[in-house]
Amino acid sequence: MVLTVNHVVVVGAGLAGVRSIEALRGRGFGGGITLLGQERHRPYDRPPLSKAVLLGTSDSSYVDSDLATLEVDFRPGVSAKSLRPGVVETTEGELSYDGLVVATGAEPITLPGDGPQHVLRTLDDALELRARLVHGARVVVIGAGWIGAEVATAARRAGCEVTVLEAASAPLAHAVSAEMGARTLSWYEGVDLRLDTMVASVDEGGVRLVGGEFVQAHVVVTGIGVRPAVEWLAGADIDLHNGVVTDEHLRTSLPGVVAVGDCAAWWSRRYRTRLRVEHWDTALNAPEVAAATLLGEEAVYDPVPYFWSEQFGHMVQYAGHHQAGERLVYRGEPEGKWSAVWLTGDDRPVAVLAVDRPRDLVQGRRLIDRSQRLDVSRLVDPDISLRDCVV
Repeated sequence: MVLTVNHVVVVGAGLAGVRSIEALRGRGFGGGITLLGQERHRPYDRPPLSKAVLLGTSDSSYVDSDLATLEVDFRPGVSAKSLRPGVVETTEGELSYDGLVVATGAEPITLPGDGPQHVLRTLDDALELRARLVHGARVVVIGAGWIGAEVATAARRAGCEVTVLEAASAPLAHAVSAEMGARTLSWYEGVDLRLDTMVASVDEGGVRLVGGEFVQAHVVVTGIGVRPAVEWLAGADIDLHNGVVTDEHLRTSLPGVVAVGDCAAWWSRRYRTRLRVEHWDTALNAPEVAAATLLGEEAVYDPVPYFWSEQFGHMVQYAGHHQAGERLVYRGEPEGKWSAVWLTGDDRPVAVLAVDRPRDLVQGRRLIDRSQRLDVSRLVDPDISLRDCVV
């Protein structure tokens, strides 16, 4: 195959950016590659930041990749400012390209107020926050989603007095529904969990709630979600809607440009909708398709999305897209190990969430991929494996 691309610029030095480079080289691309990284660190994984790094069992999560061997011109501390066809404007001047990988990820959403609020997105964020999680510190975590629960776990383990403020009626409500999140309420023992609680502002010394109450804190952590980091593309001739819009090949509306990772809103053939998945598995696997597309090959990105979280001594694993389901079936009681499966109207699984039941996750993800019908009368029995529920 004759390659028409001679120089690829990768904007974003996270896992998605590095894997894109590896995929390009793995497909025989011998041209030049320039990697722009906003941070001055070498590339690292983000999931361990809220787990091993925050808990103190690791000080870093660097990606095991040799950029020198891959012959990459790595430029740490350099950001993209704007884009026009064939040229990326950076903080160090213009950079021309034949192929471009947009892998700029996402940025944490913060709240109004003049008080200090921590977010957890970068290695520096994690190390700074870890240093403040000391015994007896009053810690307020805003948001009981995936990140909020993991931060609360680390703070509680460090001996902090932890308050979690959640606007919804249950933890994880926005991620997997309030009904599902209600099953995790008992996990918050020892934590002051306040549901249906809105924050007005983060002020010096704590948090002001809607209604006027002030919650004192030595440390405030905001974990209410992220937004795709695509501001630098605002003036470019490229489709943006909840991220960089791509087709199933991860091709954007601008020729020679692909997008991967947290910033990519890609079309899913499987679910017949556009998805933007902010999880490690996407950053790991989507670059194979993006690289193939950039080099003129035919490849389709159509995964069963996967995610995991470690919180309050539980391993929570999720696969699929539960919004495509019409009903929900539980396996096991919330006091023990349990899982839940979302089904279509004709009993085909579209998503599975497993709590301390890794086998259900592995088998469920495979069944979702194959779109196999299940016998619901057997599915509700947690002692019957998922694969044995196939009709």
